Amino acid sequence: MLFRVIARNELENLYDMLAVNHVVGPVSRGDDTPTPMFDFDFVYDFKELRLDFPSTIHSLKRYVLPPKERFCTFTIQDNDWQKDVDLNAHKPIVYFGVHACDINALNKLDKVLSGSVYPDPYYAAKRKNMFVVGINCNPQPYCFCHSMGTDSALHGFDMFLTDLGDDYFVEIHSAQAFDCINKLNSREPDEQDHIRFLEITDKKLKKFTSHVDNTDLTKILDLEFQSESWKEWGKKCFSCGTCAAVCPTCYCYGITENVDMDLQGASKIKQLYSCNLLDFAEVAGGHNFRPDSYTRLKYRYYHKHRGFVEAFEEPLCVGCGRCGEACLAGITVPEVIASVRDKENNNE
Repeated sequence: MLFRVIARNELENLYDMLAVNHVVGPVSRGDDTPTPMFDFDFVYDFKELRLDFPSTIHSLKRYVLPPKERFCTFTIQDNDWQKDVDLNAHKPIVYFGVHACDINALNKLDKVLSGSVYPDPYYAAKRKNMFVVGINCNPQPYCFCHSMGTDSALHGFDMFLTDLGDDYFVEIHSAQAFDCINKLNSREPDEQDHIRFLEITDKKLKKFTSHVDNTDLTKILDLEFQSESWKEWGKKCFSCGTCAAVCPTCYCYGITENVDMDLQGASKIKQLYSCNLLDFAEVAGGHNFRPDSYTRLKYRYYHKHRGFVEAFEEPLCVGCGRCGEACLAGITVPEVIASVRDKENNNE
């Protein structure tokens, strides 16, 4: 990895250079609300970017795993059928201003959707069409990404920016990013830049107030599979699926096949789903393998913190805290894990 330093006013030049492509970045949503909100959206002017955002409502998942996506269509003409497949990745997209937790979320999705035995070509096409510009964050009270080891990113981005005040410390991780930085007025970092970078990193670590104890967590989850804590949390859960909607790593989905009334055409649609929804484990004949809300909630946690660890040696959760912030019942990962570990009964 290479390092450079650019002046703060060079950032707009970087944006202009990359804006020959579509640009997605953090923008303001609801300035008139008591708590300012931000989300990722297409950006058409550098001034629209809000790089000081604390967190976004949604992650980049909705761009690489759209909530609803057409897989393919079928048509019949002259007694012959034609299949049309569109990977829905028509032009490179620059993602400008992405926090480390969301970059790591993409890295985790890569493991199962790109690097597995059965890769998803739709996801892979979008992922390869990305140019990611990361930026350092300011931890919020609900963030526990430090506990999950995702508060910094080592790969999965093209360049990563750390705000030093008057300058930006730039980590370069791809040939394309190296070409970009060479077109800007940049310099090698000196000793003061390194000191300032370490100071900012240390200051950031001290701001984390929410934590999850991952010590032997997979073993504890196995031991506490029948814990009464799951039933208590299940009583609170509305089974609405909001947590999965805002989670940057939930990838469960369903397939719908639609056939035209004249039998001359058909389509196959993929739609993201949630394991917390009532009919998620319902099969033909009406039998439901997970009829209780606490069972569905429990298996979601086991997938994140047990099953994925067994398969890929790391948890699927990145600690962004979006699920807890969006949950209508106020269920948060740190509280659930703490109660299962029997450290404190947070759900009373």
